[in-house]
Amino acid sequence: MGVKSMLPSYELGFYALVVTCAVLYSGSGIFEASRDSMNRKAFRDGIKPGWHYFGRKMDVADFEWVMWFTSFRNIIIFALSGHVLFAKICSMTVPQHRAVMYMIYGALAVLGSMGLVYLMIILSHCLLLYSVALAKQKWLCYVAGLCCLASFKVEPFGSWQSGFVTGAFDLQDVLFYGGCTFTIMRCMSFALESSDREEGIYSIFDLLKYNFYLPFFFFGPVMTFDQFHAQVSTRELRRKDDEMKSIRVNALLHVGAIVAVDIFFHFFYILTLPSDLKFVNRLSDWSLAGLAYSNLVYDWVKAAVMFGVINTIARLDHLDPPQPPKCITMLYIFAETHFDRGINDWLCKYVYDHIGENHDHILKELVASTATFAITTLWLGPCEVVYIWSLVNCFGLNFELWVQKFFQLGPLAKLEAKLSGAMSRRIRAAFGAVNFWAIVLYNILALNSLEFALLVTKRLLVLGFPVSTLSIWFITYCGVQLIKERERILAIEEEHKGDKAKVE
Repeated sequence: MGVKSMLPSYELGFYALVVTCAVLYSGSGIFEASRDSMNRKAFRDGIKPGWHYFGRKMDVADFEWVMWFTSFRNIIIFALSGHVLFAKICSMTVPQHRAVMYMIYGALAVLGSMGLVYLMIILSHCLLLYSVALAKQKWLCYVAGLCCLASFKVEPFGSWQSGFVTGAFDLQDVLFYGGCTFTIMRCMSFALESSDREEGIYSIFDLLKYNFYLPFFFFGPVMTFDQFHAQVSTRELRRKDDEMKSIRVNALLHVGAIVAVDIFFHFFYILTLPSDLKFVNRLSDWSLAGLAYSNLVYDWVKAAVMFGVINTIARLDHLDPPQPPKCITMLYIFAETHFDRGINDWLCKYVYDHIGENHDHILKELVASTATFAITTLWLGPCEVVYIWSLVNCFGLNFELWVQKFFQLGPLAKLEAKLSGAMSRRIRAAFGAVNFWAIVLYNILALNSLEFALLVTKRLLVLGFPVSTLSIWFITYCGVQLIKERERILAIEEEHKGDKAKVE
């Protein structure tokens, strides 16, 4: 109820004004804190010389971001540019064999960057899981796949395998574990899809073509085997109307996002500030809330840029890859919270939706979410912070269903039915605001530290009660209403498209 309910324009304008003023006020506090802490001794490792002519230093606390645009920049440009040129030639000359050409180029790139031993390790896992797929038993595919994944994520097995790779360079560990773990997820997808296939099993070359597609190999996203196989097997390569224009626009947007993040890091030290809890504890409640929220937004931008660049290349190859994650600003539901849509699609298809079915049964949902987060914990690498992150997010996902079931009870359902659509929307937005901050607090565990997450929780819910707590709740409520308005407009547009399609 209330999905398509409309609120007065003046009410929405008020909500937009409140959110804008709150963001500016919180941002000014973070800016002042960044400026005042620029030369602190505790921040020497996280803040490096930047724009001297502006008198600003740069936040370099994020290893991944710095890696992409320093030591890994030339490798990315060289390898992916080569793939684009190679793929274009193949598409023009031998479109029916382009998947084989992609496989050859990807395997040679992996061999050149990581060496023969690494390639043999990858091939051995592919061969093992292909052999398991021959039995066409799903449970065996899960067991073998998760054991292979554990061999890279649980010590001492991970170090034992990485020890075979000779040589040493800055990115060796990143490329080793990235390529290996994504390979296991792809092999599991292949094995599970083969188990469902009625007419025999896919060939080992289908698996190798799937695994050694270079844009996806080291950093994903994971595209399930059925989708990849269907798309890469198409012989008639045709583009949709204005598809190339869309690809160019997306590429420019990603370049713009990279520049914007670089500028942002010179004025807002959102990644380095949380490392000094004594300093952060002196910030106002508003600045602290903005700091926690900014960390989630940045992590989304980082994921959107990484997967966006890869997806642009995949679209040039006539593929339809998993889309970048949904912006954290537009989220107030745990079921939609993910930073890697490829992994999310994989988990939903083979675990979450497979066990939970329509996600309407409390016990099935509990089993499905527990199994999903257990595999996610193994994927991220078991440790104390990951255990806590998985536990609280699993609880949040189930709690949503519990609350939904509670309000579907007879008396409450009748009470809501008597309310207008607009009032129902307002009540749901109030609960959505609580959920929004639960998502923020639960996820800064993995992005920052347990100590920082506890500090933010204590300040906003205990020490800041009631003024800061209720104020931030109301501002978040205003933000959720703006999200709901966007969802309402999109729902109406989709309905109009459906009606138009029926008429045609």
